[in-house]
Amino acid sequence: MSGFACGEGGQRAVQEMVYFGTDTPSGSVTPEDWTRFLTETVTPRFPEGLSVWQASGQWRAASGVMVNEPTYILSLIHPGNATTDKAMRDILSSYKTRFHQEAVLRVSSIVCTSL
Repeated sequence: MSGFACGEGGQRAVQEMVYFGTDTPSGSVTPEDWTRFLTETVTPRFPEGLSVWQASGQWRAASGVMVNEPTYILSLIHPGNATTDKAMRDILSSYKTRFHQEAVLRVSSIVCTSL
């Protein structure tokens, strides 16, 4: 984040947008499954807060097939450091393992925040 300056009263942070597809080999991630994943895996790592919403996702799988599926989008804003990066990698790995996912998209951006 060096070289990126925020105006007066602003603080540098990282915004993560993570796209979690819900189709699995055995069905779909249910709303209850998702809530349990957030409660057990995400919230303990980021108790300061987060935002989640549902979307319709589309992506090309490694097989070349176009996949359309319901998706949860997770938005987090946190300090960019090794601890939060590891927490993010753990969340993605956990989701892939738990719900047999080929991929989870993570987009990180440097932002300025103020309260």
